[in-house]
Amino acid sequence: MAFIQALIDGIMIGGVYAMISIGLTLVFGIMGIVNFAHAEFLMLGMFIAYYAWAWLGLDPLLAAPLSFVIVFGLGCVLQRLLFRRILRAPEISQIFLTVGLLIVLENMALWMFGSNYRSVTTPYQTSSLSLGPIFINVPYLFAFLMSAVCGTALWLFLRLSWFGRAMRATAQDPMASTLMGINADRMHMLAFGLGVGLTAFGGAVILPYLTASPTVGGQFVILMFTVVVLGGLGSVAGAVVGGLAVGVIQSLSALAFPIQLQNLVLFVVFIAVLVVRPQGLLGDVR
Repeated sequence: MAFIQALIDGIMIGGVYAMISIGLTLVFGIMGIVNFAHAEFLMLGMFIAYYAWAWLGLDPLLAAPLSFVIVFGLGCVLQRLLFRRILRAPEISQIFLTVGLLIVLENMALWMFGSNYRSVTTPYQTSSLSLGPIFINVPYLFAFLMSAVCGTALWLFLRLSWFGRAMRATAQDPMASTLMGINADRMHMLAFGLGVGLTAFGGAVILPYLTASPTVGGQFVILMFTVVVLGGLGSVAGAVVGGLAVGVIQSLSALAFPIQLQNLVLFVVFIAVLVVRPQGLLGDVR
């Protein structure tokens, strides 16, 4: 029974990992940029949800769309001002820009919000559902469901909408898509805004069980890259598979090893997978 409990916990945590990592792989898949500052947008989403709770009384789950909209707009501005200029630049320029943006965003957050940890109080924060011997943590369940709904909406957007098809066409061949009348610059801006907005959405839904701080992105940046590389960098479906795999591995490893060693097991599996499939589990699927 402990195995089933750990499996369910891992799936719920993994669903959130997938949610916050999809944006990273979306930006790489369409723009070809590895954004080392991506986790800072999760931090911004958490703070927006926190202040929506503190000033307006909004539950963080209800404030998640607000986090998405604000960070989506910020992402579009950053893409136009910064990222558009380095699309064809050497990779070293992209690395320095994204690492520099990471430092700027983190220090601006320290200046604006201070270094204190901030948490919210919700009616369901310590609740759990009982299904016989299985217990489901309600904040984890809500975060998983919100992530599933948002991920499904993204999938429908990419598959069924004109903008989604145009973004996929731009990712496959920017020159051909331009000849077909698609504005590649606009698709890049939309992709970057969507990518960071989705991560901010994920930051808001995890706020009921995590604390917000200017350095919280550092807790997730390695996990995000592990998820997208394990699933296949540039593959949205791979990010979902990678997120679920990371969550389940972490949860199941806690059954046999001390909690401090859960990431050791994760990275042993991660290295083993990359030895067999360097392109990741779904590296060829977009």
